[in-house]
Amino acid sequence: MSEIDPITLSVLSGRMEQIADEMDATLFRAAFNPIIAEAHDASHGLYHAVSGDTLVQGKSGLPIFVGVMSFAVKAVIEKVAADGDLQDGDIFIFNDAHIGGTHLSDMRLVRPYFRDGELFCYLASVGHWHDVGGAVPGNYNPAATDVFQEAFVLPPVRLARAGEVNRDIIDILLRNTRLPQSAMGDLNGQLGALDLGVRRMDELLDEYGASTITAALDALGHRAEALMRAELEAMPDGRWEALDYLDNDGITDEPLAIRVGLEINGDSMTLDFAGSAPQCAGPVNIALPTTVATAYVAIKHIFPGLPANAGVMRPIEVKVPEGSLLSAEFPSPTGGYTETILRMIDVIFSAFAKVAPDRVVANAYGTINALSIAGKRSNGQPWVMFSFYGGGHGGSLEGDGLNHGNAPISTATIPPMEILEAAYPVMFRQWALRPDSAGAGKHRGGLGAIYEIEVLEENGAEAFLFGERGRFAPKGIVDGQDGAMNRFSYEQDDDWKVPPLASKMRGIKLRQGQAVRLETPGGGGYGKTEDRAAENVASDVARGFVDAERADQLYGTAWREISI
Repeated sequence: MSEIDPITLSVLSGRMEQIADEMDATLFRAAFNPIIAEAHDASHGLYHAVSGDTLVQGKSGLPIFVGVMSFAVKAVIEKVAADGDLQDGDIFIFNDAHIGGTHLSDMRLVRPYFRDGELFCYLASVGHWHDVGGAVPGNYNPAATDVFQEAFVLPPVRLARAGEVNRDIIDILLRNTRLPQSAMGDLNGQLGALDLGVRRMDELLDEYGASTITAALDALGHRAEALMRAELEAMPDGRWEALDYLDNDGITDEPLAIRVGLEINGDSMTLDFAGSAPQCAGPVNIALPTTVATAYVAIKHIFPGLPANAGVMRPIEVKVPEGSLLSAEFPSPTGGYTETILRMIDVIFSAFAKVAPDRVVANAYGTINALSIAGKRSNGQPWVMFSFYGGGHGGSLEGDGLNHGNAPISTATIPPMEILEAAYPVMFRQWALRPDSAGAGKHRGGLGAIYEIEVLEENGAEAFLFGERGRFAPKGIVDGQDGAMNRFSYEQDDDWKVPPLASKMRGIKLRQGQAVRLETPGGGGYGKTEDRAAENVASDVARGFVDAERADQLYGTAWREISI
């Protein structure tokens, strides 16, 4: 294999990232559903022809997909090894979360890329489809006890063979969704992204040759590994632990532990999740591919200069006990995977704060608050408004946490209120920052948000919530205080109500004119409250971020001498 000089390697790295970025942009512009088009809940990348390892991923897609999509590609590689007959123009499709990670809403397409008749690599696309059947519109079923109550399950199958699309597969998919037009639009967008990826790879290899690109891909993996080892070598050796909890599994009202032991030894690291809760009845289980991918996302946050490449994980061992909710087996429900991986990131950050607090932030708000409101219009057509919602990020060494940010598992954006109101029969009575929700500290956490959504459709609607942090607040670090907990309520004829399980509920009947309200958590604080600058406290009070009396309790009264 030919050597490659650093300048050429840098150029080719940028070119290949650009291919994945263009694939991302193609789907975002073509998708029918706002979760992809506006929130960017999708991803594209290039994957190793033999191992399936991530070679390059687009910068606009969700980081969690960096790791899980390699498992998806490996599943296709295993299927090809068993079935044989891989051809140029084949495209595989599936959503099985126990094989490919995350949850059943994420539809995966994998396409082999051939050069001169030989398999060179795989291209892959994943996007969150708006609805894929199941008991709950939008597929976040907080009461599911197996995957079949969550969505239609599709194992890896050929959508296309040698360039010829199998219409039978499409017919099956469209028959198993409440929103076939949306599904067809998203599918066409993903197919278009893969087509573009093939064209761009052709152009790249025409210009540089297959041997040079192969050398570059190998070198990028080795460089990522070397960078990760150098980072770990600079850390002190030792073992540190952290523990946090999920509210419940949506079925039994008992907390579920997520525990990690972080151990650094020279240029290697172990993340040991022994002591985490066993597999549960409800849908907060996650499959092993998702757990490994989440560890990668946390590491990428802690070491942001590292590339999005599988080489980063070579020095890191992820230990997950068999039978735990972090290594759940089929057909256990996994629809709420987002909540569990957010808690995983929280405990990894909390453990790392004990060894290198300058590298991490306090806990973010820790839930996407997957809220689905669905019904039928007066003409009989079904509608499903599914979205996720923001909250406060944690404070850090550098400053206060971000107000009303999105979850740290993604680079997605919260769909704009105007888009949601234009697409669905709802009105936002309120979309605002939540006062007094930030965790106090030298650098406070970010503020959560308040969303109040009224149903306008005369036929009414039904709401479903899948959230977390209703009973365990986002933690502060380095003596910072916790953020406010999640709070959900819904309007009924006699009064506002709250869910018995705090953060999860299905089948909430809403008449026209009634509403649901989300008050999302703030981020945890960083550092001691007595170290916060008085002018920062005064500014927060002046802007309504914290009540004056509460500011006195948290920070003392020195801020009252400041003129704002």
